[in-house]
Amino acid sequence: MKTTELIDINQRVPRYTSYPTAPHFHKGVSKEMYCEWLEALEPRDTLSLYFHIPYCRKLCWFCGCHTNIANHYEPIANYLVSLEKEVEIVARHVTSTVQHIHFGGGSPTILKADDFLRFMGSIRQRFTINPNAEIAVEMDPRTVDERKIAAYAQSGVTRASLGVQDFNPRVQKAINRVQSYALVRRVVETLRTKGINALNLDLIYGLPFQTLKSITQTIEQTLSLEPSRISLFGYAHVPWMKKHQKLVPEEALPDSEQRRSMYEYAASLLKDAGYIAIGLDHFAQPHDDLVLSIKDKTLQRNFQGYTTDTAKALIGMGVSAISSLPQGYAQNTNSGLDYAQIINEEGLPLMRGIVLTEEDKLRRDIIMSLMCTMEAPLDSMLYSEEIALLKPHLETREASYEDGMLKVHPSARNRLRLIASIFDRYLTTTNHRYSHGS
Repeated sequence: MKTTELIDINQRVPRYTSYPTAPHFHKGVSKEMYCEWLEALEPRDTLSLYFHIPYCRKLCWFCGCHTNIANHYEPIANYLVSLEKEVEIVARHVTSTVQHIHFGGGSPTILKADDFLRFMGSIRQRFTINPNAEIAVEMDPRTVDERKIAAYAQSGVTRASLGVQDFNPRVQKAINRVQSYALVRRVVETLRTKGINALNLDLIYGLPFQTLKSITQTIEQTLSLEPSRISLFGYAHVPWMKKHQKLVPEEALPDSEQRRSMYEYAASLLKDAGYIAIGLDHFAQPHDDLVLSIKDKTLQRNFQGYTTDTAKALIGMGVSAISSLPQGYAQNTNSGLDYAQIINEEGLPLMRGIVLTEEDKLRRDIIMSLMCTMEAPLDSMLYSEEIALLKPHLETREASYEDGMLKVHPSARNRLRLIASIFDRYLTTTNHRYSHGS
């Protein structure tokens, strides 16, 4: 769960990695329906695969992801067996070519090198993979070694996303994520030595004990590693959803104004270093594909954040993984026991989903266009009510609406979620609690 949280403290809005958002999924999407969606994809269509590895060695107290702590490897090995079976089952219904593969978690780097190689082999055996496909792995620097990195390179991994969060020792201790700058640098250097040069570094602001001084030092250390992309996410404090976040010392959390200052100053440092701001929370070097996709308006946003992936469908596999297809969304069960049992019975572990209406598709296009390019075409007849709700933003010039085009001013980047939420027809129908703002 990655997000920038720079909205009014009393307003809670989604992150919009999908629309409708996950709280509105329901049991109305059957396994038979999902299979029909998969089989409707044609050989000429492009496809993305996402694999969720829900295990970590230690629990990071800030984490909002679906994961479990593994004290020994047996549960991970058993899970991988089930995941390979799901790959086999899904592949029976799919003929499209894969152009993007992403491993997320949890900590995908918890897998042993030989297991990762074998699993990638099973994927290539059952799916047609484009030779130029991007293969990305989210990495915990604490669970990566040279042998694993060699396995990633051998299996075709092209991009690594390293979870840094913050380099300050006091902050790291407060979130139970202790990893030195020297360790991260060593991993970065080894990745490059093995030919994996597309590197993302993930940072978080709004963590306990962070200050302008400490986050400045973290930014400077991050820049010294010269990653192609940097993510600057706002810590989402949701202890009512993630009970372990109660271990985060709330009294040490920055307040709204401090968070705002941290983000704005950190963003200015990244821009001064030549990085281009992308959407809510991404920054990329000028030659990066993310920047190019902004220029040609092909930038996408999905459950992994901002991406250049333009595949027609994303198939998620593993516990709690979500698939996005033209007809709607489908999510696997979040129970590891249920997942293994259903897979062993040769079934698909679907738990819930949602069928997209034509109105959903239109509103999704508007919301995603705003989130990606900060502008969207808007029919004044169809969305007269929403335009009226935009009035405060238009008056402050955070946004403009002329000739049927809604544009958000770059200085109001931190209001994107709030402005996009005006077009969310589901917000008024739920009491779901989203994360606090800045």
